[in-house]
Amino acid sequence: MNLFEKFGAGLPLGAFLAKYGTDAHRARWAAARAQTVLSDDDKALLARFTRRTNVLVLAGAWCGDCSAQCPIFERFAEAAPVLVTRYLDRDEHADVQAALQINGGNRVPVAVFFSEDGHEVARYGERTLARYRHMVAQLTGEGCATGLVKGDDPVRRAEVRDWLNEFERVQWVLRLSPRLRRLHGD
Repeated sequence: MNLFEKFGAGLPLGAFLAKYGTDAHRARWAAARAQTVLSDDDKALLARFTRRTNVLVLAGAWCGDCSAQCPIFERFAEAAPVLVTRYLDRDEHADVQAALQINGGNRVPVAVFFSEDGHEVARYGERTLARYRHMVAQLTGEGCATGLVKGDDPVRRAEVRDWLNEFERVQWVLRLSPRLRRLHGD
């Protein structure tokens, strides 16, 4: 399956939440966004991004992991307008869900990164290493996160860093691509 063909069917976050979310879902996503703060160093790094990066995110408005993590992507895009995110609902796009299963299961969020001309660069999801480390340390807790984000949570800061590392890795893959360097003359 060519997943980039699905990018056009994806929605910007606001439209995605308007279509698939309830007021309670939208409030949870808004709270997570408010709690997502980028450091000056993060913003400086993102400002160096020059290659358009199309990011297709398979998500669910109801999903706690999605509501906790996807607002991170929106903060990145605010600081780096070359990042273009689009969201697909997991249940409405079962074919994409089947293509993006993790460990044999339907998991969200999953981000698929594409070059400006539709070549797949990377996939990442559904939880970051920082979140898994936290969950292993707890060895208790929920099977699906609630999506509630607390103020100055060190795990949250690490989760933002994990996602930023992946976005940065993709940007440098694109920036150093001989094909794209020839195209852009740089």
